[in-house]
Amino acid sequence: MSKIIIDGKEVEYQQGTTYEQIAKDFQKDFEQEIALVFFNGRLRELNKSVKEDGTLSFVTLADKPGVKAYRRTVVLLMQKALDDLYGEKGVGVRVLQTTGNGQYCELTGTDMEVTDELLRELSAEMRRLIDADLPISKENHSTAEAVKLFHELGMTDKEKLFGYRRSSRVNIYELDGYRDYFYGYMLPSTGYVKNFNLIRYSNGFVLLYPDAKTGIVSEYHPSDKLFATQRECSKWGEKMGVKNIGELNEAIATGRIQDIILMQEAQMESRIGELADIIANAGNKKFIMIAGPSSSGKTTFSHRLSIHLSSLGMKPHPIPLDDYYLDRDKTPRDENGNYDFECLEALDVELFNKDMSALLAGERVELPTFNFKTGKREYRGKYMQLGPEDVLVIEGIHGLNDKLSYSLPGESKFKIYISALTQLAIDEHNALPTTDGRLIRRIVRDARTRGTSAQETIAMWDSVRRGEEKYIFPFQEGADYIFNSALIYELAVLKLYAEPQLFNIPKDAPEYVEAKRLLKFLDYFLAIPSENIHHNSLVREFIGGSCFNV
Repeated sequence: MSKIIIDGKEVEYQQGTTYEQIAKDFQKDFEQEIALVFFNGRLRELNKSVKEDGTLSFVTLADKPGVKAYRRTVVLLMQKALDDLYGEKGVGVRVLQTTGNGQYCELTGTDMEVTDELLRELSAEMRRLIDADLPISKENHSTAEAVKLFHELGMTDKEKLFGYRRSSRVNIYELDGYRDYFYGYMLPSTGYVKNFNLIRYSNGFVLLYPDAKTGIVSEYHPSDKLFATQRECSKWGEKMGVKNIGELNEAIATGRIQDIILMQEAQMESRIGELADIIANAGNKKFIMIAGPSSSGKTTFSHRLSIHLSSLGMKPHPIPLDDYYLDRDKTPRDENGNYDFECLEALDVELFNKDMSALLAGERVELPTFNFKTGKREYRGKYMQLGPEDVLVIEGIHGLNDKLSYSLPGESKFKIYISALTQLAIDEHNALPTTDGRLIRRIVRDARTRGTSAQETIAMWDSVRRGEEKYIFPFQEGADYIFNSALIYELAVLKLYAEPQLFNIPKDAPEYVEAKRLLKFLDYFLAIPSENIHHNSLVREFIGGSCFNV
């Protein structure tokens, strides 16, 4: 027997009892279905069994690890159903970027058109597998065996990925004879999947997931501009022969990476130049409004865009929205009583509009500076008056929200949304999460510039993400231009800076599980030294050595 502490109470279970059996005893205490457990601080799948004494807590489908496990399971289910229907014809699927509340997918190995009828057949087969409640098991193979298996299965991305993996063992999931590798944990059987949907989109389809809180699949609202930007960058990666991590590692190992870096930087410079031309030809734009989520590289981007605008005869002036913060004692507080610096009400919107309107009218205005040490607004003689060639480059979280700039004419504004939309994939069926790329950027930057530990950065990340969901993402499609700041090689560079920070998180810390996941993720990459990366590169904003004041 093993003694297990659950919610402060001790219970006993026979060794060999699965966590799924234990979960059934406690399911009545939870609204959402139990998906995983934490046992002695380590995340465990439900089909694993008790082998020792310890402390156990439950993870439901409403919790972040449970949400991710559900989504992986639906993807595996979709792959299996597609293989059942069309596998003999050589039809496969490539799981690409996240879009809205789903995952964009395209068929491979066929010229079949994705039709409503095809998706109805696929959906029906998926539901048949769900009704059968088939077990999902995990096999442990040597890396050499896994490479051979993926070669036989025609999964060339995974074959290449594990060809550069240092780990000696690989876990492979099996569902009714169908086998594949996934980055993360799974649910124990197909019966745990209750809801999903499939809809046609672009050249493929979107696999829609249910809302974590309600369990209901909501209507799909496509972000067409964002999707098009990410697909364009992904296609550039395909042309360069670097569409996934395995191909990036191959470029590093064979000495091609310096050319890849130079081509990527040239491509980004070209896109910034094209954007400057668009702004210059767009008429009398006086306010260039830039917004994007955390660690998108807004500061470096603003500097580089300003240089291009200057080369076209314009005179750009940076205006950080942070300078319009209310004095600390007037800042709103959130539901926990903490200062809410991310809400629009934390800014002096009235003063911002007064100053900008006066500048637009040709008046001379003294602009404020916010002192973050004292928490007060100051005036330091920073006067400005706009001439014919002057433009203001305004950067901040609410830049795209018209409630911020309500008094400014729409024709005077040019709105830019910037985000790091990672174009690399892990492999055929595992997209690389854009959020992970930004989190790693922030861990590296904040450790260097703010003395913030990786543990502190991870601890605050969910709060940062909630602010983005509320204040940034709803306005992204209203932008005049969407700029992708992700560099195809950057995670191989960030790896050298992030790993020491992540290894420094104690094993008993709540953030350790996330740190361990990120370390496993970074282990996919061969490292690149930063010496040959140019000083105006956007990645320098995070690792240091930038020629800009960032």
